[in-house]
Amino acid sequence: MDDVTAVPTPPSETAGPARSGRRSLAVALLSGALGAAVALLATRQEWSQGTASVAGGTFPLTANGSDVTGVPAALAVVGLAALVAVFAVRGAGRLVVAALLALSGAGTVVAAVLGATDSSALDEKAAEVSGDTSAAVGALSHTAWPYVAAAGGVLLLLAGLLALRYGRLWPAMSGRYERNGAVRPRRRPARVDPDRPEDLWKALDRGEDPTGA
Repeated sequence: MDDVTAVPTPPSETAGPARSGRRSLAVALLSGALGAAVALLATRQEWSQGTASVAGGTFPLTANGSDVTGVPAALAVVGLAALVAVFAVRGAGRLVVAALLALSGAGTVVAAVLGATDSSALDEKAAEVSGDTSAAVGALSHTAWPYVAAAGGVLLLLAGLLALRYGRLWPAMSGRYERNGAVRPRRRPARVDPDRPEDLWKALDRGEDPTGA
């Protein structure tokens, strides 16, 4: 019978997935964190401008992203939380969280693009300023900030897609760590007195070897 020898796996075959996992992890963390920050920042900026007719004159009006829609900011927070939660779960749970991250990014993009041409927020302000519920904003114009928020959503979406594709290669939080980050101390076996039979029985109940050194 010929000798059977085990053929070792080439280093390139094992290093390839590990390298892809590290790269995708770095890109996902950067794009997810940056995307959430950009989306949150953009929603605090001025998205639209206009005027309202008041007593024969005009009154300038502006609306921030949070006035137009609160969806991008809310989804950015959800996406950031999902990005962190990806490392706290494994298996199917990681896929679910990664899908939530991707959906948060996609929802941010859609909400921001729809809000880029929205005038309802300024219409409400025009009606409040003029005292006429049927008043509408005039000289309406929009800024580029809604599209900046959409770009943040794209980055969140990218992070989610990377998590779906490469998340199985990423590390997870170790169970040895407490919530405050401290390492759990390992329990030492209780001291057994060989002259006391009750200590021997207690050690056996704990699954310890009472005869061990």
